[in-house]
Amino acid sequence: MSAHEGSCHCGAIRLTLRDEPTEVSECNCSICRRTAGLWHYSSPSRVTVEGEPKGYQQGDRMLTTWHCGTCGCTTHWTAVDPAYDRMGVNLRMFDPALWESLPRKFVDGASF
Repeated sequence: MSAHEGSCHCGAIRLTLRDEPTEVSECNCSICRRTAGLWHYSSPSRVTVEGEPKGYQQGDRMLTTWHCGTCGCTTHWTAVDPAYDRMGVNLRMFDPALWESLPRKFVDGASF
């Protein structure tokens, strides 16, 4: 399996994903419905983020949502707790050929 390379619109934030996505998740929580992310969940050890993204913590402050400070693209989220071995990668930062035909899973984040 090869690595997948993606970036925000301006290229300041670059992502390398060493997973092969099999589905994408769409969430309806207050932030995800505004950013329209298509999420792939991965271990942080399988993702490399280059650049200096800006972080935002909302609500219960369990996650940090990261975006480019220049173009504003939401690139990924990470758990505040470093022991939590899961992060979300916005597949919209990658070539559509990677994600456009994948099944979509609905995540009802608004109900939590």
